[in-house]
Amino acid sequence: MMQGEEKSYEYVVIGAGPAGLQTAHDLQQAGLDYLVLESGDTPGTFYTKFPRHRTLISSNKVHTGFDDAEKNLRWDWNSLLSDSPEMLFKNYSRKYFPAADDLVRYLGDFARHFGLRVRYNTRVAHVTRNAGEFHLTDTDGNRYRAQRVIVATGYARAYQPPIPGLELAESYNDVSVDPADFVNQDVLIIGKGNSAFETADNLIPAAAVIHVASPMPLRMAWKTHFVGHLRAVNNNFLDTYQLKSQNAVLDATIEKIEKRDGKYVVSVSYTHANGEREDLFYDRVISCTGFRFDVSIFDESCTPDLAINDRFPRQTSAWESTNVDGLYFAGALMHMRDFKKTTSGFIHGFRYNVRTLVRLLEARHHGRPLPRRAVPATVEALTAAVLERVNGSSALWQQFGFLGDVIVVPEEGEAEYLEELPVDYVHDGALGLNRHYYVVTLEFGKIEGDPFAVERNPNPEFASGSTFLHPVVRRFRGIELLSEVHLIEHLYADWSHPELHVRPLSDFFAASLDPVMA
Repeated sequence: MMQGEEKSYEYVVIGAGPAGLQTAHDLQQAGLDYLVLESGDTPGTFYTKFPRHRTLISSNKVHTGFDDAEKNLRWDWNSLLSDSPEMLFKNYSRKYFPAADDLVRYLGDFARHFGLRVRYNTRVAHVTRNAGEFHLTDTDGNRYRAQRVIVATGYARAYQPPIPGLELAESYNDVSVDPADFVNQDVLIIGKGNSAFETADNLIPAAAVIHVASPMPLRMAWKTHFVGHLRAVNNNFLDTYQLKSQNAVLDATIEKIEKRDGKYVVSVSYTHANGEREDLFYDRVISCTGFRFDVSIFDESCTPDLAINDRFPRQTSAWESTNVDGLYFAGALMHMRDFKKTTSGFIHGFRYNVRTLVRLLEARHHGRPLPRRAVPATVEALTAAVLERVNGSSALWQQFGFLGDVIVVPEEGEAEYLEELPVDYVHDGALGLNRHYYVVTLEFGKIEGDPFAVERNPNPEFASGSTFLHPVVRRFRGIELLSEVHLIEHLYADWSHPELHVRPLSDFFAASLDPVMA
């Protein structure tokens, strides 16, 4: 492509991280015209720097006891979806929490293995929309036209909460990762996510005092099931707090930061102390407050509306901008639809979203109906179809409660079984107009109290009280929920017991398929 030349594509994907590569792979498999524009000289540029301490929090469980490739993806959080056994992340690392550099190496090989059409060292500087077509310009002046744009850039800018004086703090993005630079210093870390505790853990041997602070109490992933909350790999710091080693986790609003006599003076208001306020003094202040979506490349003709404190582009249930037709989002940006609930902000979640997005694009723009298969509309056939999916699917497992299978039952003839659709999308669109359909999901129950001391009732009649992941089947007429059945949780996630699982599901279908009962 010569400088100044303008080329046209059906799809331009911005970003060649894991989401961009998954999108490219799926567009290519679908035979669609696309180009990926990547600012760096390799896929996964973000991961060449982040996380700063170079250990991922995405699980890489190589040995599962299963030979089923689909099922093994339940515990493989780093592989992209493809039909190539070579392109599984277990071939790149055997560590349960692998190194970020191994992911970069994997992504580069994935792009080469499939011959994905990626243009590197190409930073998009400007995006406009005219007469229903997008026009993109890179920093070298090259121009691209696209019928549709898919943004897979992730969170490209640091999020700065409105704290007066925050500009005085060092940023997680740039702060030293050498503990020797913090010897005998008092350090405040703002934020309670994994980046904050990753930073704190690194400083334990060197710093004199470490405080980790934010207004809200700490949330542990093992209780919330949201893997963006604090993970065990980063929680060593909690021992140093509870066992009186000078460190502390503070629930406090930071009202302002000032620099005085070579020290940082941080004014805080404690969340759980009857309004107590205090000035605290530190040698260093580090901001670990996360990232946000960068809209700066879009002009007024196609600037997407934002959501969740302007951290995400606002999206429909099909991951399209709510105010810019043809502008879609892939990867971590999809997390707007299930923010802090399920796993769309992570590879093991958004890889399935991306696959579904491309199927939705094929259906909407290319006349290819969503994949579906015929299933006899009988109790036995529907029961077998559901149990096969909940016992084997990795998508339903990873995207619990967010992606679901749909079974549409007509008045006559065979039922149609569709896999892995956003539940909100089902209810928003034509599928939600059917008078008899089911949505199949895997879901966690609500945990009250200690997640390691949950009282269980082994009676299948009380399956709706299951707290661990378990199947749920709901019957709808339009958007009206008519009935539902929960299958009781199982230690090995094997929902095939004749009395505990098969019979309750069969009875549910028998009742809903019976014209008198229904």
